Order: sequence, then C-alpha cells, then structure tokens
Amino acid sequence: MGRETKETEENRKTRHKMVVVGPHISIITLHVNGLNSPIKRHRVAGWIKEQDPTICCLQETHLSPKDKHRLRVKGWRTILQANNEQKKAGVAILISDKVDFKAKQIKKDKEGQYIMIKGTLHQEDITLINIYAPNTGAPKFVKQLLIELKEDINNNTIIVGDLNTPLTPMDRTSRQKINKEIIELNEKLDQMDLIDIYRTLHPKTAGKK
Repeated sequence: MGRETKETEENRKTRHKMVVVGPHISIITLHVNGLNSPIKRHRVAGWIKEQDPTICCLQETHLSPKDKHRLRVKGWRTILQANNEQKKAGVAILISDKVDFKAKQIKKDKEGQYIMIKGTLHQEDITLINIYAPNTGAPKFVKQLLIELKEDINNNTIIVGDLNTPLTPMDRTSRQKINKEIIELNEKLDQMDLIDIYRTLHPKTAGKK
C-alpha cells in the first residue's frame, strides 16, 4: 500500500524490507514463520540489531499472549503484539528505545491477524497497522479490515505486513491469478487513497521477495 502523503506499505511474502519514513526513522517488516525456536529468536534478534530500525514489525510469530518475553531485543523495549491462544498467526511491533514514541490507542484482534497502534513519534502523529492475512480468503479479509479501520486511517498511516495477496500482475507467481476479490481490494485501496509504495518505487520489478 503506500507511504508519505497517504502513507501505507504492503509487504507480502517479503523476507525483509526497510522503509525510510523520515530522515531518522526507518521501519522494517519480517515474516518470521514462528518464533518458538530459541535459535531462530536469536537469529531474528541479531538481524534486528544489525538493521537497527526505528520500528520492527513481525508477522506469524506463533506466540501466545504470555510469550512477550520471547520478543525481547536489547534496545527495543516497547513491544506490542496480537496473539492467538493456539499459537497460530501472531503479529508484533517493536519500537526502538532511541525514539520518543507514545501510544495513544491500540486495536487488535484475538486471532493474531492484525494490530493497530495510534500515537506520536517525535511529537508527530503516526498510525501503524501490522497485518498477517490468512492464507485462505486473504483479499476479502484485508478489504474488510480496511473498512473496519476506515476511521483510523489517515495521511499519517503506514500499513505493513504479509497480505498473502498479489495486488498487481507483477506481484503474482505463475500459480496466482488476479481475481474478482483482488480487484475489489484494489478498488478499496484506491478509494481510501492508499498507495503501494514498493510498486510505486519498483514498477518493473517482478515479485516482492
């Protein structure tokens, strides 16, 4: 989706990407596919420290609400997450100790598919939404979620995550098709003035690996 003036980022099946929001603010997003392994958590923590982002968003953590300590990374004490009791799905947002961030409102679901944070970052308003869409019916899920969060989405909104949806033919694999649900999702994105910043910056790059 997009960033900057109507700012939102879609990042499906993306292993790692960094987005620069301002001269001193960066956001990385990583689909971790489970963090119950100590070795994997150590590797992810090391990668976060190496990238040194302002904000780190994780998808498919497979953690329970009681597992917040498993997300601890030195230098990123602020941890906000949405989890499923059965350790399915799961999303998390880690915020660097180096920045002045204040959360004003948090919305999340009980399935661990999304978390939304509204607050201020260096006294500037920011709304951050981290989504992990289900493998089945992803376009419909994302569209409905955008409708539900419509009043919260504004020109300071950034959406990251794994949408499990190819928004354009350039994003899809040979087995994926742009169907009616994806077309309707794109129409909703246009209506809400959301921009796929990756596709805007890389219009000819196939896929989002």
